[in-house]
Amino acid sequence: MIESPLPGLRLRPFAGDGDFPAMAEVANAVFAADSMGWVRTPEHIRRDYASFTNFDAARDVAMAEVNDRLVGYVRTAQWIDEKGILVQGQIGFVHPAFRRRGVGGQLLRWVEARQREVAQAQGAAASVHHVFVTEGETSRAAFLQGAGYAPARHFLRMERATLDDIPDFPLPEGFELRRVQPDHLRSIFDAHMEALQDHWGVAPARPGDFERWTTLPTFQPHLWQVAWHVETNQVAGQVKPFINEEQNQTQNRRRGETEFISVGAPWRRRGLARALIVRALRAQRDAGMNESVLGVDADNEHEAARLYEHCGFRVTQRNVVVRKKIEGR
Repeated sequence: MIESPLPGLRLRPFAGDGDFPAMAEVANAVFAADSMGWVRTPEHIRRDYASFTNFDAARDVAMAEVNDRLVGYVRTAQWIDEKGILVQGQIGFVHPAFRRRGVGGQLLRWVEARQREVAQAQGAAASVHHVFVTEGETSRAAFLQGAGYAPARHFLRMERATLDDIPDFPLPEGFELRRVQPDHLRSIFDAHMEALQDHWGVAPARPGDFERWTTLPTFQPHLWQVAWHVETNQVAGQVKPFINEEQNQTQNRRRGETEFISVGAPWRRRGLARALIVRALRAQRDAGMNESVLGVDADNEHEAARLYEHCGFRVTQRNVVVRKKIEGR
């Protein structure tokens, strides 16, 4: 155990299923205080932990308690980005009632030490600590800045508040929509990964990624809009919306998510993306949704945010990824 000057505060390992209710309570208190727009249940977290790959719950999670009450926790995650850098993400929460009392500092020291250990064990030539910070997390942003983290990339959350006035953008000549069939899936996956290979932070596909993709909750092919280039019989562009029924139920809303948008390099600048986006919006509307959201890289060189504005989305949140180089390896 790691002890702290705050009376009763200690860090302990993750103890299994029995921790999920208290973890949900802490996370939901943070989501509400920082206007993050999420609600989690113990079952949500349990399902997520069961699906993680390259993850050792006994070593990659730290739980902060004060007098046996869970007041915060942190988890580490890792991946290799498009430049071969070992990126080590931090997913952490401190209950608002226990902020500025040393809990966050203890958790940060623990997770940075764990990530240095991982970087050393993997012999990574370059590795970074990585944290996604939402606009409402002002205290966390200041805390991380003081710990040496600096902005690396900015992201926008955009919302379309209604699905009643969807514009009509025609499909460009030479392309056709095809209903997704099982034998299309590999082509759709490969085309998306190829189209995103020049995007910031996107890593090449690893063995098993395709199979895992087909098991994710976001895998909802009945909503997808996939355009094929008729002459070459190749997947040219795609928008793969999904509906998060759990979040909609917990927050009493009907929201779809317009995500996983890509157009292959040979077919860009022809209006294909916007034609697929409006069709994806109609698919969400036809499924009973009345609004939609998406996330976008604010520094995207293809000016994606402007495209989404043309489709009726508006910026509602400005977020940032902060990073710090992992030293001491």
